[in-house]
Amino acid sequence: MKTIRVVAAIIHHQGTILATQRGYGEFAGGWEFPGGKIEPNETPEEAIIREIQEELGATIAPERLITTVEYDYPTFHLSMDCFLAHVVDGHLHLTEHSAARWLDALSLDSLDWLPADIAVVEAVKAQGIL
Repeated sequence: MKTIRVVAAIIHHQGTILATQRGYGEFAGGWEFPGGKIEPNETPEEAIIREIQEELGATIAPERLITTVEYDYPTFHLSMDCFLAHVVDGHLHLTEHSAARWLDALSLDSLDWLPADIAVVEAVKAQGIL
């Protein structure tokens, strides 16, 4: 099975974290933490900064690795490095997602998360990020 290496950002602001809804593809409509594929010769930290700039038009600063999720979808294996991060420049705007929400601890379980992102939600809870 093919492995796809990706990164995701758990962007926090004033006691909330950002969730985005996929606007295209096989998983359209599902909720996830924003991010994308790691390019050749790119570190995960470089990838998450680039991906958030492309997807949300803002510059973030990765703070620390929260978790690495290993998940088998039907047609590929996903390896996802998830970083806690904050915005350092710019304003978030959607270019690839259909919606976004800032979630607090009480609303974290209110979304229909994509399967691999459920493990990220659990890591956020376990580490007391919210």
